[in-house]
Amino acid sequence: MIVPQFWAGARTQHKANGKQITVRRFGWSNASEADAQTHAEVRVQEALQRLLSGEKLLRRERKVPYNGAEGMPIREEIVERHAAAEGAGETIITRNAYGARCLNTPNVFFADIDYETATGCGFVFTALFLLLAAAAGFAITVRPKASWVMLAIVLAVVLSPFFGIFLQSAWIRARGGAKSAANAAIKAFSRNHPTWNLRIYETPAGYRVLATHQTFAPQSAEVAAAFKALGTDAIYAQMCIKQNCFRARLTAKPWRIGIYENLRPRPGVWPVQPQYLPAREAWVRDYEAKAKAFAACKFVEKIGSGVLHADVAATVELHDALCGANSGLPIA
Repeated sequence: MIVPQFWAGARTQHKANGKQITVRRFGWSNASEADAQTHAEVRVQEALQRLLSGEKLLRRERKVPYNGAEGMPIREEIVERHAAAEGAGETIITRNAYGARCLNTPNVFFADIDYETATGCGFVFTALFLLLAAAAGFAITVRPKASWVMLAIVLAVVLSPFFGIFLQSAWIRARGGAKSAANAAIKAFSRNHPTWNLRIYETPAGYRVLATHQTFAPQSAEVAAAFKALGTDAIYAQMCIKQNCFRARLTAKPWRIGIYENLRPRPGVWPVQPQYLPAREAWVRDYEAKAKAFAACKFVEKIGSGVLHADVAATVELHDALCGANSGLPIA
């Protein structure tokens, strides 16, 4: 996990045989802006040499904060740093692209589980196959002309996603609803992994699971398997791997507490230029004042082995305090 304090950019050009290559790279540092600039210069020269050797690389890196950063360090404002036990790694609180505070940890397992509402590919393809077969069979029987057969197949293709959604919704309802299905998946995971100890939290869109019995490497096969078994949100799981850290939102999403104006400036990727800081700071003050009346999640229960690892305990305490897990406030 890398969350730098300082960022810089560098650009270089190369001309040969009437063609010009322009390469841009970012640099970062926790020491100073000068160190970040030096890092950027080194990276841009390395990228140029790799391009000239024939390697296919992006000539310009995207300036994005977290999601979609393709393994680049987390580019967000650092709000707080919390030192952990020796060797346990540092917990860093950042402000994300839409203004909420987030906890970033290198080794404490968090899983974000959204209620199952999206249509699964299996249902879509099953529905597509059944509809195509039925439509083609009916068309051939009633009007054995190619045009009618093709029309039936086209209609089946158009309607199959809707039929797939209907099938999956019916399947979820049969299992007691999306919330019940998500909870059942967590309980099943706990039964199959008796050495794990899990703290379960309810969020506005699902559940958050925190494992306390040991620390984890985010890119490990064990974590990937746990994410899959728990039904972890696919984007969350992907970003944990790319950023080599676990993450948990600590404060409300702005639009859930009546704030519909975006964090300024837009796109607002950190760091922002000095002339934009007053507007950003005003937005943050308004947001933080309103966010005090809400929690990000609610503690539900703990299940499993009962083990609380010494290197995890401080993160559990910090998380619960900052997200209002036991406050009784409405979650947002």
